[in-house]
Amino acid sequence: MSEEPRRRRAPAMSPEDRREAIVQATLPLVVEAGANVTTSQIAAAAGIAEGTVFRVFKDKAELLGACIQRALLSDDEVARIRAVPAGLPIEERLVEAASTVSGYLDRMWTVMGALRESGYQPSQEDHEKHRGPQAGMQRVSDAIAELFDDVELRTSPEHAARLLLGFVFTNRLQGKGFGEKSVEPAELVELFLHGALKTGGSDD
Repeated sequence: MSEEPRRRRAPAMSPEDRREAIVQATLPLVVEAGANVTTSQIAAAAGIAEGTVFRVFKDKAELLGACIQRALLSDDEVARIRAVPAGLPIEERLVEAASTVSGYLDRMWTVMGALRESGYQPSQEDHEKHRGPQAGMQRVSDAIAELFDDVELRTSPEHAARLLLGFVFTNRLQGKGFGEKSVEPAELVELFLHGALKTGGSDD
């Protein structure tokens, strides 16, 4: 008589994967509730026991700090920009880059804004860890500069990348003094490459 097959257990998650899974489950909750999100809500969203949260993070403050770090991390965006096919016209390459950077900025600003509005005050130690998005944006800028490798420019690829980032940055700013809407990446790239003036001196 054959033995009943034993039920296979799913492989245990590594500490790094568990940490990342909790952070990913927490980020949408932070957007909704800021620092007021509870560990019980986080555990429910992650599908784990609440005690597991505290086995991975010493407290909620450390978890919020990890969420900030994840929001600032630009690894996915850099990979997406570097995956843009080199055979595409430069306009299409830059539209993909501008769209990617727009999403990166929106994520950072949404998470940081929700925490700030809920009264979140990082400790001095955390403040020193989170020096803003400079490092992440520099990596994004370097990736965009590579998109200009096969085109002739009036400036360096690095400077062109910084200028495009400036376009994208100001395009995402809304509210008093900035307007209430932004243009699509394709229009933004058109203005970046060809300028705001019509050619030929005609208004037509």
